[in-house]
Amino acid sequence: MKTPKLKSLGKKKTQYKDKYNPKLLEFFTNIHHSTPYRIDIRAPEVTSLCPITGQPDFATIRISYYPKMRCVESKSLKLYLFSFRQTGMFHEEMTNRIAKDLYKLLDPHWIKVEGQFTPRGGISFWPTVTLGSNPERD
Repeated sequence: MKTPKLKSLGKKKTQYKDKYNPKLLEFFTNIHHSTPYRIDIRAPEVTSLCPITGQPDFATIRISYYPKMRCVESKSLKLYLFSFRQTGMFHEEMTNRIAKDLYKLLDPHWIKVEGQFTPRGGISFWPTVTLGSNPERD
């Protein structure tokens, strides 16, 4: 599989989109696809808006996956996560969208996305979504 031309990387000034946009995600070909391994990603500065009050929500998004033929390109992931910034959605919806968008793009063996949202009214929500078959358990 040939890696497609990456649009996010380059010397031009980065353009940030602040409305949810899964088309920002890009991948590169995993040249080590014959070796089972896990990729862990931690994005500690993700924000979105409460869909009711419009107040900001802050989260650390943790992503773990076992790649097959594709790996997520990191700058495109950063731009994608930034695209939630002015988007109103509940924590559970955001976590599910991230997991499903990445699963669709990458077609990994397994993916887990955890949204660790900061407390709101004294309550923290940490929704977790897993898709696929975890090689560590099979």
